[in-house]
Amino acid sequence: MKIGSFEDMEYVIQYPSGYVEGKRYPVLLFLHGAGTRGADIELLKNNVVLPTLLTRGEEFSFIVVAPHCKSGTWFDYFERLKRFVQSVFAAPYTDKERLYVLGMSMGGYGTWQLAMSMPTYFAAIVPICGGGMYWNAGQLINVPVWAFHGEKDPTVFVEESKKMVSAINQRGGRARLTLYPEAMHDSWTATVQNQAVFEWLLSQRNQNSEEAKDELSGNQMYG
Repeated sequence: MKIGSFEDMEYVIQYPSGYVEGKRYPVLLFLHGAGTRGADIELLKNNVVLPTLLTRGEEFSFIVVAPHCKSGTWFDYFERLKRFVQSVFAAPYTDKERLYVLGMSMGGYGTWQLAMSMPTYFAAIVPICGGGMYWNAGQLINVPVWAFHGEKDPTVFVEESKKMVSAINQRGGRARLTLYPEAMHDSWTATVQNQAVFEWLLSQRNQNSEEAKDELSGNQMYG
């Protein structure tokens, strides 16, 4: 695992064993939750989910890239985060048809918003216990989604994921939601331990060339 910096935003990156320079690999972008914020990059390296993602990266031969939010939220870093995604997408190691994003809690919100803001960049997304602007879900009709949430979550209510998934599917998208009936806010542990999640991710290829629907611009009912 290596540490890098992009416009003063630190990140960690791990290449799979046997990595060959010049070869393109699937890339998983990971957005951590609020508990990992802080000035020290060690907080990110010690994130509860990241070690499992790194192990999965070795098993499935994909690169893991994880930026670090030092304070505030991902929305405070958002324009920089978008430029970071663009830089990862353009990197010589990235298979442009297989760039994915997975995020939990605060990172779940970031995952939803990144995908809605940059729908042509991602082959699939995995938002965990997050939420988003479901009225803008038309942006995701071409992005496969597998969301996860604990039904007893007292921090981010399960309705947040339900609204997003329902709004995407009502518009003809491909979103699915897995609920954990007894889980509270921690719906990430079971998710990243589920091998099927990563098999599903890597089976998805970017088919986002069709222009996403924008139902809002020029419509006075949306202000």
